Amino acid sequence: MSLLIFGKTGQVAQALQATTPVTALDRSAADLADPAACARAIHAHAPRAVINAAGWTAVDDAEDHPEAAHVINALAPAAMAAACAERNIPFVHISTDYVFDGQGNTPYAPDDPAAPLGVYGITKEAGERAVRAAGGCSAILRTSWVFSAHGNNFVKTMLRLGTQRDALSIVNDQIGGPTPARAIAAACLEMATQLHTNPDRAGTYHLSGDPDVSWAAFATEIFAQAGLACTVTPIPSAEFPTKARRPANSRLSCDSLAATFGITRPDWRLDLADVLYDLKGSPL
Repeated sequence: MSLLIFGKTGQVAQALQATTPVTALDRSAADLADPAACARAIHAHAPRAVINAAGWTAVDDAEDHPEAAHVINALAPAAMAAACAERNIPFVHISTDYVFDGQGNTPYAPDDPAAPLGVYGITKEAGERAVRAAGGCSAILRTSWVFSAHGNNFVKTMLRLGTQRDALSIVNDQIGGPTPARAIAAACLEMATQLHTNPDRAGTYHLSGDPDVSWAAFATEIFAQAGLACTVTPIPSAEFPTKARRPANSRLSCDSLAATFGITRPDWRLDLADVLYDLKGSPL
């Protein structure tokens, strides 16, 4: 099945390209700041399915650039979904746990009400609504805490800091599931394939790594597996202020993804070992 991927250098996009032959579009081929160009690219390439693995992911910067983030996270996916609906082909769109406000301590189900805390979450939630409104065969896959050997992510940041310092203070009151980029890529491919023959499986789903942990516990496991003697001191979010508010509860219920597509939560600790192996000897 010919696949068109929006995104080329991001974590999931790189994992997709390493997994299967795809046509991946970077900004020069389809700038998400120009939604009409995204639609034209779909019509020009005439794929059998489209995966949107691109977006504005700089959470704090989005607070300073709400209009630009809205174009990239909402209007561009809307144009993609509309073009896919016109061609009657599946569209898989990656979204985020940031569409929720992070209240409580139970996993969020896909049909729980969205209540984003900041611009990033607001624009991603607007993109979800636009994708659904396009009326085609689309699947939205929300995920969280993405990591890989590529791009900027928490694992690479911890490895860099862990080699420079003996101790770090890490937030421990934000809980979620670290998710390997290659697991997201595999899920997107499987969903696109199944949607091609079973369009009734369209909808909104969740995928996050297992088990759920705090950022502090995640960092502790990173240092343990990497063999770094860096001590982690757990701290509350109030001691690590950021421009954009983060959801305290990023737990996601992934039951419907397993029931519908047969995709289960990956054990992120196993994938972390693979990522650390891939990063061995690489600059961080």
